Amino acid sequence: MHRHHIISSLIAAAISSASSAQAQITIDASNITCDQFVHSKVAPPRLVAAWLSGYYNGKRDKRVIDLQTFEANLGKLENFCYQEKNFKLPVMQAVEEVLGAGK
Repeated sequence: MHRHHIISSLIAAAISSASSAQAQITIDASNITCDQFVHSKVAPPRLVAAWLSGYYNGKRDKRVIDLQTFEANLGKLENFCYQEKNFKLPVMQAVEEVLGAGK
């Protein structure tokens, strides 16, 4: 019985420490700059681009994912944001300029 109690305590401690080690992080996408986007300072560019794609497609009530279009748009956005003159531009503004997504 004593052995069972020790094992249960160890499992509970492991679960407690694992859950406290995972901090929740939130990001305001409107504040991500082109520099942060292309240099993975916030998250991998593909992850940010996937979120942006979902955001803009959601605004247009589009429920279909076109992977070829996504890849092409990602390439256009990365090329635009890699230009040093655009580093300070918010990536959401870059999306609207490059892809016309805000219209």
